[in-house]
Amino acid sequence: MSDWPILSTITFLPLIGAAFILFIRGDKETVARNARHLALWTSVVTFGLSLLLIAYFDISTADFQYVESVPWLSDYNIGYHLGIDGISIFFLLLTTFLIPICILASWDAIKDRVREFMVAFLVMETLVVGVFSSLDFLMFYIFFEGLLIPMYLIIGIWGGSRRVYSALKFFLYTLVGSVLFLIAILWIYLEVGTTDIPTIMQYNFSPEVQIWLWLAMFASFAVKVPMWPFHTWLPDAHVEAPTAGSVILAGVLLKMGGYGFLRFSLPMLPEASEFFTPLIFTLSAIGIIYTSLVALMQKDMKKLIAYSSVAHMGIVTIGLFTFNQQGIEGGIFQMLSHGIVSAALFLCVGVVYDRVHTREISAYGGVVGRMPVYAVTFLVFTLASIGLPGTSGFIGEMLVFVGIFKVNTWIALLALTGIILGAAYMLWLYRRIIFGELTKENLKSMRDMNWREISIFVPLIALALLMGIYPSPFLSVLHTSVENLLIQINPDTTTEVLSSIDIHSIFNPATNIDK
Repeated sequence: MSDWPILSTITFLPLIGAAFILFIRGDKETVARNARHLALWTSVVTFGLSLLLIAYFDISTADFQYVESVPWLSDYNIGYHLGIDGISIFFLLLTTFLIPICILASWDAIKDRVREFMVAFLVMETLVVGVFSSLDFLMFYIFFEGLLIPMYLIIGIWGGSRRVYSALKFFLYTLVGSVLFLIAILWIYLEVGTTDIPTIMQYNFSPEVQIWLWLAMFASFAVKVPMWPFHTWLPDAHVEAPTAGSVILAGVLLKMGGYGFLRFSLPMLPEASEFFTPLIFTLSAIGIIYTSLVALMQKDMKKLIAYSSVAHMGIVTIGLFTFNQQGIEGGIFQMLSHGIVSAALFLCVGVVYDRVHTREISAYGGVVGRMPVYAVTFLVFTLASIGLPGTSGFIGEMLVFVGIFKVNTWIALLALTGIILGAAYMLWLYRRIIFGELTKENLKSMRDMNWREISIFVPLIALALLMGIYPSPFLSVLHTSVENLLIQINPDTTTEVLSSIDIHSIFNPATNIDK
């Protein structure tokens, strides 16, 4: 493993698959069929290779692993540098896990320009994996911005009636924030003399410089999360995007903002991060309550789930800025949980949309009579979204609230209000769609999920339940890297303090009961 460039292989294998798809020849149906199969097998092999990362991962160290470093622009001290730690490995795995699901979900739904659609998804997989494995600022920025192009095309070409407007809004919002991020990168390069991320992590910026750099990065990461009031592009993008586009947008792309805070803002700019913590708490609390109330008023299923994503990501940002082990681990765990649960909820919407071709909540009712398997599947992810114990949503939220109650009780209480509202709008959505009398004629001919759709949901259900029932393996991988992050934020943090907040041991059945 040490001699094999596995990260480069995982990163660029989808790009190679996309290149092969472009050379497929034949009639329209032959090209579409072969493009689907080649895209699926490429993404499955990529996911299989990514599992080797966790199989050989050393959880006892916070150092970057599977490191690859090759001189690139050596005259400017810029190199090709890849590596992952206990934080980034899960985001990489989440990406490679969801891409095959997106391709399966698009198997019948996408009928036009199938080859181009599959190419766009494989190119996006390369760019997203590059984001989570880059250890060079310039490489990170290239991947970070490059993925806007395939996502713009997915929304703008295969989206709904207002797809061009939504795609342009998505592109402009994210691009404007990223321009300030680029300025911050240039500033860092001119001061430190390198774009190597591990080297920059060891550099001490003055408090004044930290303030400006933090604000420039915040402009980009807050839009990506998205935080209130920078969230307005998200509902439009979700509503107009095809089902697979919504899945990858909610499941992976929203996590890049939180990952940016974890990788750059917190360890590189700790004093500025502490200074702006009240701002993060305030915007997050407002966002949780406001978007939850807006979700209660929605008539479109996708838009309701989109606003719920903003509320859930508000809990994430609160957790990341608690500066304690529980809060940060809870924030990361919640991001992973949201990536699974929100992706599944959008897939649930896609199942009924493919049959009825409407997302209006009022167009449904009594679906359980025709689709009992679908009703059970939808229920699992509805309960996971509201944080029912035994599901992944509960663990992340509980850890975040344990962390925030130690820091600010009022913010914790406000965030808990959002949890109550979240249960209200999700259960309301479920009741309106699944229960009631089956009176609408177009619903009486609906068929339950087929084997392809069931095969999509089975791994999602298994993972949501595994993370909720037995979270210790996930928290164990995170723990050392989060502990090291806290040391970077506050070098005076003692071993005694860190050991006192070793929350992951609570969830380990092997833990000695006396301990």
